[in-house]
Amino acid sequence: MKLEIKGLYKKFGKLTLFNDFNIEFQDGTISSILGPSGCGKTTLLNIIGDIVKADSGILTGFREKTISYIFQDARLLPWKTVEENIEFVLGRDIPVVRRKEISAQLIRLMELEDFADYYPSKLSGGMRQRVSIARAFAYPSDIILMDEPLKGLDIKLKLNLIRIFSRMWQADKRTVIFVTHDVDEALLLGNEIIVLSPAPAGIILKKQVDIPFEKRILESDYFRELKKSLISALGN
Repeated sequence: MKLEIKGLYKKFGKLTLFNDFNIEFQDGTISSILGPSGCGKTTLLNIIGDIVKADSGILTGFREKTISYIFQDARLLPWKTVEENIEFVLGRDIPVVRRKEISAQLIRLMELEDFADYYPSKLSGGMRQRVSIARAFAYPSDIILMDEPLKGLDIKLKLNLIRIFSRMWQADKRTVIFVTHDVDEALLLGNEIIVLSPAPAGIILKKQVDIPFEKRILESDYFRELKKSLISALGN
């Protein structure tokens, strides 16, 4: 099923972020969105998530879906352990035994077995973000919105999180809309890469990436050329 936004208009004061903006996403794929600061990437996620209201426009397919978020800040509950943070989003209508089974499975996939009883304050930034990813997959959502969740992490942590996220997604192919400033992140995670112009935002480039995640090598000729075209579109 296609998820579509047509004729989106959104203004904050004198700043028009979207003026007759159109975009569509395919179910069960990861769409990476690139664009300059202030072009409306986060606002677009917030409109999709019904956190911010559009001034006008038609959203098709989103309101029938459940949504989970992964933010730049992990936003874990500080008084709950890793295991409890994951179980929390499952809800009390799921039996306790089943909640613990789901949590244990996700903790194993996220390679956090030795930290299940740790509180967020005792975890590194990368570990907290792993818990945030696990929590997003624990929640029975149709769509995952990701707002620069890898920003501020060093390259080794980024690559590890990308590896873990792609493995989890391949086991549970939800629709993911991933906002980032980092071209390499977009290349490593996106099935589709969308480049937005400065506000009022428009789509200036769309690229499909059909290479399996585990075979993506940024140093290859294919990815070098693709990266060059994305950077050119961004005006860098």
